[in-house]
Amino acid sequence: MATIGEKIRVLRIGRGLSVNEFAKLSNVSKSYISNIERGVQKNPSLIVMSKLAKTLEVPLEELLPYRWGDEPEKNAK
Repeated sequence: MATIGEKIRVLRIGRGLSVNEFAKLSNVSKSYISNIERGVQKNPSLIVMSKLAKTLEVPLEELLPYRWGDEPEKNAK
């Protein structure tokens, strides 16, 4: 399962945006975006996530680790 940061990075690159361009468009600092993408910041606020999702033109839930109603993966016995 992809992390939030991995999903954001793939979507950003897919739209041809550098971290710098993405930061300007989303009004989120370049260093904060970089920290999310690298997994340093693992739990960004919903406000930040909403800004990033809007800039990437995707629903907020697409950036989340799993969707509401999905069963999280369980360890096999």
